[in-house]
Amino acid sequence: MSKPVVHFEIGCDNLSQTAAFYRDVFDWSITPSGISAVIDAGTEKGIPGHITELGHEPRKYINIYIETETIAEDLQVIESMGGKRLVGPIDLPDGRTFAWFQDVAGNTVGLITPMDES
Repeated sequence: MSKPVVHFEIGCDNLSQTAAFYRDVFDWSITPSGISAVIDAGTEKGIPGHITELGHEPRKYINIYIETETIAEDLQVIESMGGKRLVGPIDLPDGRTFAWFQDVAGNTVGLITPMDES
């Protein structure tokens, strides 16, 4: 079964400046939330995202997240195919889990579990 891209993340050094840039250029609704800001592009055509000021490397990055219910198994397959686990799996406060991996071309990509609908 195909696994969809469901989220994106933009890393930065200055959250307020970066959020203002995207808000003003693309007319996105951006809501601060701790070290990040949630992006609502206000359209059914796009996917949700957020901007993050981690406070450590990597500072500047763009990442997509692929939704999967089998992060641990996916990471094993990724590693067996020449990819590399970079972060996680890490549980999030909203009940989901995420991880980052590096593909064979050197790109960083995220995995994330679906929201619990119950």
